[in-house]
Amino acid sequence: MVRNLLVRGMLAGLAAAALALVFAWVFGEPQVAGAIAVEESGGGGHAAPAPAVPGTGSGETTGHDHDDEGPVSRDVQSTVGLATGLGVFGVAVGGLFALAFAFAHGRLGALGARATAALLALGAFVAVELVPFLKYPANPPAVGDPATISRRTVLHLATLVISALLAVAAVHLGRLLAARHGAWNATLLAVAAYLAAVIVTYLLMPAVDEVPSDFPATLLWRFRLASLGIQAIMWSGIGLTFGVLAERALAPRRALATAA
Repeated sequence: MVRNLLVRGMLAGLAAAALALVFAWVFGEPQVAGAIAVEESGGGGHAAPAPAVPGTGSGETTGHDHDDEGPVSRDVQSTVGLATGLGVFGVAVGGLFALAFAFAHGRLGALGARATAALLALGAFVAVELVPFLKYPANPPAVGDPATISRRTVLHLATLVISALLAVAAVHLGRLLAARHGAWNATLLAVAAYLAAVIVTYLLMPAVDEVPSDFPATLLWRFRLASLGIQAIMWSGIGLTFGVLAERALAPRRALATAA
């Protein structure tokens, strides 16, 4: 059954990546092109050393060197490269999501497969994407010093890991409190504890502000919204699609259990 769920998770991730790819082409790539135009006009300050792909989960998009595109042209980067990156990311995340679902299903009260998958996807989006993004949002080309890209990536990944661990701890805390305070109150207390821990993490982690003063604020805002939107579509697509596939996979087992 775990293998069946794993395959369905990878398929759900691939389907979600296709939806995210359409969104990236419509809303993300124009912002990348605009940022490259700012860089080529001499504005925007520093640029990082590689092509930008918004919303692939790293929290740091990389820049575009207009003097040397390298072995891969910008046209390939924005089509085949973007599709490949999102596809591989979607399949990998979908597989991990299926494993997490296999562990969580039946441990979240009386929730069915669809509700469990939807709740798990929402929690994963918040813990893995939204919380790190609010502290270290993605940057378009021409934003960020290439010399600090490793440091920024490490800070983002550290925030992601801390947020994920805090989310797991919050779920465990909620289960411990449910017996005494009831499921609803326990959930509220666990969420409050998670938010408090995230705020402390934000205060302890160093700030990063490398946006040039002459970079268009509207372009930066649209790029970051597009980056976050890609992740929102990816996680919601995985949660909803996998919920349907998992429900069908688990239906024969429920029928056997009912007959027994």
